[in-house]
Amino acid sequence: MRVVFMGTPEFAVPSLKVVAQEHELLAVVTQPDRKQGRGQRVRFSPIKELALTYNVPIYQPERVATPEFVASLTELNPDIIVVVAFGQKIPTSILQLPPHGCINVHSSLLPKYRGAAPIQYAIINGETVTGVSTMYLNEGWDEGDIILQAEEPIHPEDTAGDLHDRLAEKGGQLLGETLRQIEVGTAPRIPQNHEEASFAPKLEKDDGLIDWHESAVKLCNLIRGMNPWPVAYFNYNGERIKVWQSKAVVASEKVASGKILRIDDQGIAVGTGDGILILQELQREGSRRVSGRDFANGLRLEVGQSFGVE
Repeated sequence: MRVVFMGTPEFAVPSLKVVAQEHELLAVVTQPDRKQGRGQRVRFSPIKELALTYNVPIYQPERVATPEFVASLTELNPDIIVVVAFGQKIPTSILQLPPHGCINVHSSLLPKYRGAAPIQYAIINGETVTGVSTMYLNEGWDEGDIILQAEEPIHPEDTAGDLHDRLAEKGGQLLGETLRQIEVGTAPRIPQNHEEASFAPKLEKDDGLIDWHESAVKLCNLIRGMNPWPVAYFNYNGERIKVWQSKAVVASEKVASGKILRIDDQGIAVGTGDGILILQELQREGSRRVSGRDFANGLRLEVGQSFGVE
C-alpha cells in the first residue's frame, strides 16, 4: 500500500521500519527540529534520523491542520496514513483523506490507559500485563475502533524504559500484521467500550514526588514507572534527590514513615506507611547516580535520621 507515516520519538522507529520494508513509503511527517540540552543544539527526532536514510520527502509542520499541509498530503494520494506517537492531534481533514483511513499504534490494551503516558501508568498502578493496540483514529483521544491487540507481561523489576523498548518492537510487529489484514480486507473493527476506559495523562516532573506514608510496594512501582523520566524523587535539606532503583520488603512491625532503618550494601532501608523501601540507586542534583551506600556515605547519613514527610 501507499503509506504516509507520522511519528516522532524512539517508540515509533520499529513501526516506521516495518512500513518502509513492506509497503511504499510516500513521505514521513515528524515534529519540527528542536533545540535541546545546555548547548541548545538543534536535534532531529529519531524518526527524522531514520527517514533521512530512506530518501523520501520529510514534512515538519508546526501544525498539521493548516490548509497548506493538508493540500500537500492530498497530492501524495496515500492509501492509508499510519500515526505512531506523532505529538499532534490529527484533524478531520486528514482523517478523511485516505481511503483506508488513519491508523495508530497505542502502547496499552485499549480502552485502558488512553493518553500520553500509558506505559508509565501501567507500572505505577502495579499492572502485571499490558500490551499494544492498533486502532482507527477518530476525532477523540484514543477512542477509535480497535483493530488488533497483543499482550506483553510486566516483569517485577521492569522500568518504564524497559517496557517501552519491548512495546515499541511489539507495536511494529502488530502494525505489520494490521496493514496486511487491511490490505486484503480481513481487518476487524471493534468499537471500544468507553465505560471501561482509564486514562494516563502526560506526566510532569512533580508527579514523581515520593510520599513516605504510601506503601513500599506502591512507592517501588512509582520509582519503576518514573524511570527514565521524570524520575521519582524526595526532598532532603532543600535538595531534590532522585531515586532510580529500589526494592520493597515486608516489615515485621510498624515502622516510622521516612525514617532510615538500616544502611548496608543492599542500600538505604527506609520506613513507609506499609513495609520497608530499600533505596538502591540515587542521585543528588548535579551529580551522577550512585549506590545507596555511597549516597549515604556522601551525605553522612545515619540510622535513625528521617528524610522527612513531604
